Amino acid sequence: MLLLLPTGTYRAADFLAAASRLGIEVVVGSERRQAMAASMGDRAVVVPLGSPGPALEVIVALDRRYPLDAVVAVDDQGALVAAAASERLGLVHNPPDAVAATRDKTVLRARLAAAEVPQPAFGVVAPGSPVGPAAGALGYPVVVKPVSRSGSQGVIRVDDPAGAEPTAARVRAIVGDEPLLVERYVPGEEVAVEALLRGGQLSVLAVFDKPDPLDGPYFEETIYLTPSRHPARSLAAVEAATAAAAAALGLREGPVHAELRIPAPGEATVLELAARSIGGLCSRALRFGAGVSLEELVLRHALGGGLDELARERPASGVMMLPIPAAGVLEAVSGKEEALAVEGVAGVEISVPLGRRLVPLPEGDRYLGFVFARGDRPADVESALRRAQAALHFEVRPDPPDLPAPPPGGEA
Repeated sequence: MLLLLPTGTYRAADFLAAASRLGIEVVVGSERRQAMAASMGDRAVVVPLGSPGPALEVIVALDRRYPLDAVVAVDDQGALVAAAASERLGLVHNPPDAVAATRDKTVLRARLAAAEVPQPAFGVVAPGSPVGPAAGALGYPVVVKPVSRSGSQGVIRVDDPAGAEPTAARVRAIVGDEPLLVERYVPGEEVAVEALLRGGQLSVLAVFDKPDPLDGPYFEETIYLTPSRHPARSLAAVEAATAAAAAALGLREGPVHAELRIPAPGEATVLELAARSIGGLCSRALRFGAGVSLEELVLRHALGGGLDELARERPASGVMMLPIPAAGVLEAVSGKEEALAVEGVAGVEISVPLGRRLVPLPEGDRYLGFVFARGDRPADVESALRRAQAALHFEVRPDPPDLPAPPPGGEA
């Protein structure tokens, strides 16, 4: 198996551990040369993930030397390359055109609209053009967002005409010269869906509640809890909308991660859909069958293996993505032992090393770390996560303005 692992991903260790448990021989493909590449030979290759054509040449040449049984991308950056390479090699894959649609929100919105999938009313604003006319036509409040980013980076709510152009300027400072998407703000609680497509049929693996309000002006995610506490009719609407969105885009195989809002009981509105599994380290909140990880399910599907263990384990579980409190340099972290001592807490991972510059949302694209918890009820898990967060303390020193930006992080 060729695993496409961007150098900035959080997820390398979990996917490599899953491959080891399954006895899979892995070749690691990254956009930059790996530190151990000299000793790994063809087990480490440089794949230009941002350039599907050249990347395809590298992968086809690798397949001639060592025939591949699967090509799997772990994050958004490699999804299109994996689809194109798998199509060329005759492996399990999504149509590249469908994957490309998930990477450009203007295309995603257009396809969902054509299929009448419930989604926010929207407008597309060309580079350099004012967003005010589109926002006024939709009606305030609106959400301004980039078409190419994930993890809530550059996503900002605007409540009135006075805020439209300053917000657009701020988003463009983050993403550069690309179109902007303007969407009518959809009220309601937000959920995340983790699912797997097999031959175009969607199997929902988990629905996560997001108990912290995501009302804006920024949309930093914190807690994910499963099983969901929403009523059955709302969950049925969430599943149906996710399946309809995947079909509208033309996706057929592999993991799906979707974000939706529930504006009223029994209704669901699609905000985002990606042809990948959940980002960051959040997948550690999920276990299936007899302790099978989400990564194992993804890899087994890619290799055509059996998937008898799709049912999530019975205990409630959750993860907290630790938000960045302020811009600056991370100098110290304390309270980890106290956080781990909280009943129900299963793990604490600080993913930003000391000395690293921190950039909060909406400019930033990563979290300080992750806290995991398990319990009998979602309420118990939520309480454990909040108590663990309260025990953690981060010392951040304001940084000089000339420090370089941190490397890109992983999306949720």
